[in-house]
Amino acid sequence: MVAAGQGLSTDEVQSIREALAAGRKPRVVFTSSAGQIAGQVGQVVELTDPAVSDEFVVVRFGRDELPFSPADVAVAPRGAGRKAAAVAAEAQPEPDPEPVAVEPEFVLDTPRVPAQRREEPRVEQQEQELAEAKPARRPVKAAKAAKVVKPKGPAGLTVTLAYAEGEWTVAAQQGAKALAKPYVVKPAEALRMVALVDVPGVQEAVEQILAAERAEAEQQAEKLRAELAEIEARLAELREAG
Repeated sequence: MVAAGQGLSTDEVQSIREALAAGRKPRVVFTSSAGQIAGQVGQVVELTDPAVSDEFVVVRFGRDELPFSPADVAVAPRGAGRKAAAVAAEAQPEPDPEPVAVEPEFVLDTPRVPAQRREEPRVEQQEQELAEAKPARRPVKAAKAAKVVKPKGPAGLTVTLAYAEGEWTVAAQQGAKALAKPYVVKPAEALRMVALVDVPGVQEAVEQILAAERAEAEQQAEKLRAELAEIEARLAELREAG
């Protein structure tokens, strides 16, 4: 059994990702947090999205491909897979030689034929046997539902055209920040701004306000002209008297 490490670091996860991109399948050893299979060796075949599940390291162990968290596995020492296969092969007993029909012969004259040594299994075959003999692994956690996070957009922009006490003003605000404090604009400019909106009801309301202001201005102008005429007449009388 290979000694288990302390889990994968961020740099080791990045190295495994680069190795997978290059077509390699790095070997890892299961740590104590992986349960009863701690110390066994597997191959990383894929790294899924860490945002979807904490268990994003997919490891091939025998014929199974199971997800694990970075804390469940560590980078295997060099040659760990071959050493594990060799130890398992040596632990298995040699097969008994097949019985041979006994015929009369001189035992001393016949050299003893040693039993044929069985070829050591390949690493992949040994891993498959270990996977079949391994105890049941703890249930794999269900992948956590991915939380959809909408990207935060810019704060809303509000442009206000207002009329009060005979004056048109424009103000702009983005979120809670005031971009432009209310400032006075001419009636003609206000009418052009409303025309850009192309809303008949709003445009009619603005035209009514402008018409009312125009009528009031004309009345004031008539009154001022009448007052001016009286003043000019009075001035003329004073000039004649002088």
